[in-house]
Amino acid sequence: MPVDPETKKTLGYCFIEYNTPQEAELAKEKTHGYKLDRAHIFAVNMFDDFDKYMKVPDEWAPPEIKPYTPGENLQKWLADEKARDQFVIRAGTDTEVLWNDARQSKTEPVYKRTYWTESFVQWSPMGTYLATVHRQGAAVWGGANTFNRLMRYAHPQVKLIDFSPGEKFLVTYSSHEPSNPRDANRVVINIFDVRTGKMMRDFKGSADEFAVGGAGGVAGNSWPVFRWGGGKEDKYFAKLGKNMISVYETETFSLIDKKSLKVENVVDFSWSPTDPIIALFVPELGGGNQPARVSLVQMPGKEELRQKNLFSISDCKMYWQSNGDYLAVKADRYTKTKKSTYTGFELFRIKERDIPIEVLELDNKNDKIIAFAWEPKGHRFAVIHGDNPRPDVSFYSMRSTHNLGRVAKLTTLKGKQANALFWSPGGRFIVLAGLKGFNGQLEFFNVDELETMATAEHFMATDVEWDPTGRYVATSVTSVHEMENGFNIWSFNGKLLYRILKDHFFQFLWRPRPPSFLTPEKEEEIARNLKKYSKKYEAEDQDVSMLLSEQDREKRRMLKEEWEKWVSEWRRAQEEEKLERQKLRDGEASDEEEEYEAKEVEVEEVLDVSEEVLPFEE
Repeated sequence: MPVDPETKKTLGYCFIEYNTPQEAELAKEKTHGYKLDRAHIFAVNMFDDFDKYMKVPDEWAPPEIKPYTPGENLQKWLADEKARDQFVIRAGTDTEVLWNDARQSKTEPVYKRTYWTESFVQWSPMGTYLATVHRQGAAVWGGANTFNRLMRYAHPQVKLIDFSPGEKFLVTYSSHEPSNPRDANRVVINIFDVRTGKMMRDFKGSADEFAVGGAGGVAGNSWPVFRWGGGKEDKYFAKLGKNMISVYETETFSLIDKKSLKVENVVDFSWSPTDPIIALFVPELGGGNQPARVSLVQMPGKEELRQKNLFSISDCKMYWQSNGDYLAVKADRYTKTKKSTYTGFELFRIKERDIPIEVLELDNKNDKIIAFAWEPKGHRFAVIHGDNPRPDVSFYSMRSTHNLGRVAKLTTLKGKQANALFWSPGGRFIVLAGLKGFNGQLEFFNVDELETMATAEHFMATDVEWDPTGRYVATSVTSVHEMENGFNIWSFNGKLLYRILKDHFFQFLWRPRPPSFLTPEKEEEIARNLKKYSKKYEAEDQDVSMLLSEQDREKRRMLKEEWEKWVSEWRRAQEEEKLERQKLRDGEASDEEEEYEAKEVEVEEVLDVSEEVLPFEE
C-alpha cells in the first residue's frame, strides 16, 4: 500500500495479490462500486488493465470506413410460394431443417449439418434465428436456405440459453464446479445483444443465488432465471430473490429506481405476456395468521394494481392468457381437518375496470387438477380433472352468453385417456393427449362445435406440438424410448398425413412465425369472406391433386413396363433353352400347351351345421 512520504498517509490505492485468477475476479465483483460513504466509492481494477490502457496510441487516427454491404434477408422463408412451414429435427449427430410439404405428404430438405450443436438447438421466438450450443459458447444462424452463422457469443461451458420475446437479447447460463470442494458452485449468466454480439450485462454468484436444476427447473430457481416483461419491446427483465424481486430495465441494464422490489417471503412471480405487469405470490405466514396473497404490480412505477388474500393455501400456480386479458390462479387449499386439499381458481379480468376477480370451483371440488390451459387469443380454457386412469376434461368460457361478466362451463367430457392439453395457436381446436402412462392417445376436439373430430394413437409419444399457423400437429417419440423413434404429422382435424422414423431422435421444433401485421378486424373480415379468398387456393389444390394423380399414373405405367420387360426377358430365355430341354427329354416337346390335359376337381367342405326345431302346424 503506497504511502505519501510527506503526509505519511496512503495515496488512496493498494495492490492486492490473490492465489488464483478466480479469487481476484470474485473480489472485484464483490467490492467494485462499494459505497464507503456519501462522497467516496470504492473502485477496483484488474492488473491487466494497465497493459490495456498503456497500449492505447498517443495520436488519434480516424477509423477505417468499410463499404456498406446489405445483409441477407432473414425472413425470406416466410415468402414460400406454397405457404409451408419449416421445422428443425435432431437425430443422432445430424441436425436438419425441413419444409413440411403436407400436400405431397412428405418433407422437403432445406439444410442439413452433422455435429451442428453439442447439446441442443433452439429457435428464437419469432423464428428469425436458430441457436446452437457449444463448449466455447452459443451461436445464431439464419438466412434463406444457407443458414450462415450470423453471430457468436463467447461463454465457456454454456449449458442453457434463452431469448428475450422480441429477439433483441440472448441470455446464456453456466455452472462451474469449484476448485475448492468447500466452495459453492460458481454460476455465470451473461446477457448479449443478439445482433451485435456485445455483452450488455453479466451476473456472477453462487449456486444458492442462481442455480438451475435443468431446463425444467427444480425447487428454488427454474430456467429461465431472468424472466422478460413488457411484451415484444424487451423493456424489462426480472429475477426472484430472497424477500425481493429484482427488476431491471434494458436501456441501462440497471435496477429500476436503483433498488429491488421488496416483498417479504415472495416465492413466485410471472409477467403478463403483453403488458409491464408482474403477478406475484406470497404464501401464508405464522401458521395462518397472515394469509397468502396474489398481487398485481405495474412497472416501472411499482404500483400495486390489485391484491387478493387467500386462506388455508398449500400451493399456488399462475397462468396468463396469451393476450394478457386474463390471469388464472390455481389455489390448492387445505380442508378444515388439514388432512387433504381441494382446488379452486381465482380468475382475474385484467383489462376490465378495477380488475374484477371471480372464484371458480369444479362441480366436484375434491377432483385433482391434472392440467390447465388457456385458449390462445381467446376467452376459453380447458381443465383436466379427476383421477387416473380416466379423468374428465371440462371447458369454460369467460364470456357467458347469459351473463357477460361471469365465467360459465361449456361442457365436460367424461372418462378421457388424457393428461395434457395442446390448444391450436389460433384457438378453436385442441388436442387432448395421453402421454407417458397413456401410451400416446390423441383426441382432436373442436371447441366451437363441442365435438370430437378424430381419435388416434401415436404409441409411446413423448411430445405434441402445433405448427405456428394451427394447420398441422406434430407428435414425436424421442430417444427417452428405445423403439419407434421419429415423428408423425397430422392435419388439425386428426388425419395422419405422413410418418418419419429416425433412430436416436432427440428434438422436433416448428419454426415460429412473427406476429401477423393484420388487425383483428381484418382477420375477422377474411374469416367472413373465406370463400372469396379460398377460390384461388382451391384451384391450386386441384392442380396439385391432378399432378399427384399424374405422378401416380406415371408410377403405375413404369411398374407395368418393368413387369412386361421382366416377362419378355424370361420368354426369350425360355425360347433360347427350348432345344436344350428337348434333348434332355429324348426329343419330347414338353413346352407345348396342347400336351397337357386339364381336369376340374371340385372339393366340398362343411363349414357350419345348425339344427332348428320348427313348430308343427296342422
